[in-house]
Amino acid sequence: MSTEHAEPTQEPTDVVIDIGQVAAAPSDDESLQDEGDIAADYIEELLDICDLDGDIDIESADGRTRITVAAAGDSNVRVLANAEAVAALQELTRLAVQAKTGGFSRLILDIGGTREVRQRELAEIVAAAQVLLDAGASRHDLEPMSSYERKLVHDLAAERGLSSHSEGEGRDRHTVITRA
Repeated sequence: MSTEHAEPTQEPTDVVIDIGQVAAAPSDDESLQDEGDIAADYIEELLDICDLDGDIDIESADGRTRITVAAAGDSNVRVLANAEAVAALQELTRLAVQAKTGGFSRLILDIGGTREVRQRELAEIVAAAQVLLDAGASRHDLEPMSSYERKLVHDLAAERGLSSHSEGEGRDRHTVITRA
């Protein structure tokens, strides 16, 4: 008994695409708006499930979407307003956006002002690194952090006339600050 079988023969057919009906690729602004809408829906659903109160704001600038969950003084959303929780929720939100869009997401999530607090902490870290460099250190390695936080550190270091670069891979990627 033979396991061979013949492929059916078919005549090649022409494929015709009507260019007038093909949708144009979305612009960057449209993509960011879509990303923001998907992320806001995801966060809103999460807040509803957890019975947390917060007002969601969407901004797009510099190729990034920023989702802010504002919390009034008595809002229970403050339970999420710590750096570790926000970082974890940001990654989950990015994954949700990427699953729907098929593209990489660079969105930033802020809950209850945690990003502003972290930016002040990073400014203090850079200031402390400058003190060490002024005292004779040749370099100062910071703890590993996200690409967004490393970018902030690079900007803060440059504002102080310092030089910085990133080293390491994956979770070990960190910023090194040196004299310019």
